[in-house]
Amino acid sequence: MFWCFYASTLSVWICNFRRFKLRILITFYGMNMNFRIPVSRLAAFTLGLLLAAAQAQAADNENDLPVVLVIATGGTIAGVQEDPDDPERYRAGTLSADQITASVPALTEHAVIEAEQFSNIPSPQIMPAEWLRLSRLVTERLQARDDIAGIVITHGTDRMEETAFFLHLTVDSDKPVALVGAQHPATHRSPDGPANLLAAVRTVASPEALDRGVMLVMDERILSAREVRKDYPRVGGFAQGQIGVVGHDGPEFLYRPSRPHTHRSGFKLTDNTTLADVDMLITYSGGMGPRYDTLPAGIVLATTGSTCEESLALQVIARKGVPIVAAFPTGQSVRRLRPIEESAPEWVREPCARLADDPRWEGRWIFPLPARLLTPQKARILLMLALSQSNSRDELEEIFQRY
Repeated sequence: MFWCFYASTLSVWICNFRRFKLRILITFYGMNMNFRIPVSRLAAFTLGLLLAAAQAQAADNENDLPVVLVIATGGTIAGVQEDPDDPERYRAGTLSADQITASVPALTEHAVIEAEQFSNIPSPQIMPAEWLRLSRLVTERLQARDDIAGIVITHGTDRMEETAFFLHLTVDSDKPVALVGAQHPATHRSPDGPANLLAAVRTVASPEALDRGVMLVMDERILSAREVRKDYPRVGGFAQGQIGVVGHDGPEFLYRPSRPHTHRSGFKLTDNTTLADVDMLITYSGGMGPRYDTLPAGIVLATTGSTCEESLALQVIARKGVPIVAAFPTGQSVRRLRPIEESAPEWVREPCARLADDPRWEGRWIFPLPARLLTPQKARILLMLALSQSNSRDELEEIFQRY
């Protein structure tokens, strides 16, 4: 009797030429091996071949996958509920980086995952000092290791857009960096963190993600760090700046940011870089303007317009050399850049007739610098970085026009 079958996993032909022995012809990585084996040992032998083949194939597949570093900072994506019946009561920043990545086994289908713990706190507790440390860490990892395709940073959503924009301006690499978070804690009955993390890993693992700046990946949308904005604290709450989507076959990019970012940015951090103390104010009906015991290095106004009292109070501060930047609250505005006047223009004074005798009208009238299509929070970050280079109004104007 003569019969054969083919084990395709390892290119093995097993043929019965005699009653008690089988002849095995194996092609393994280009080498042919032809020998006989007793029938009684066939099952164990074949199983061993197939297992070895599967292990070799798995090793080859892993070697072909890109390396993605996941840096954890805390936030809701690492949160655990204190009361299973109350999703609003949870501790942000509880699970570790290893626990977060291990909870999404599908990550390993798309990348070789490494995890690193940076912090484990709610994002409102991430301060400018942490921005500096995180940006230096990301740059160091990306520059020191050629095998890392990109970095995913897990982060709380409250301050995620601010951290992302700071990294967008300061990370010195063209490799992709994506921030990801969640609106529901990890123990919620319908957590969104695992799907967001998987989409972020698939995004930075793609060669198409190179040189697109820092991104947020939320709800299968890829959002540019410069324009993204959190509009509401629910799933789907991030808006603006969409440059792509993550679909069944992976990320699909639609646009590329046009303004300088990451390795194209002029903001290069050193060990000695410090950030200026920039305050942020909001103007409102009946506002009297700020009063400081100690002046900040700069001010950003979230404003749709100022009262006469606010304008006069700000002029006193501006004449002392403090740069003031005006930003529309939603960031959706391109304000006109106005030159400094030797005195307050008539069109400024006219609505303020009741304050006609106020001595603060005397002196130059310094219009705020406009923040173009930047939220007040992001205008503050840009001013903090700009003041680390210059306090010249002309140079600050150029920076706010360029970035």
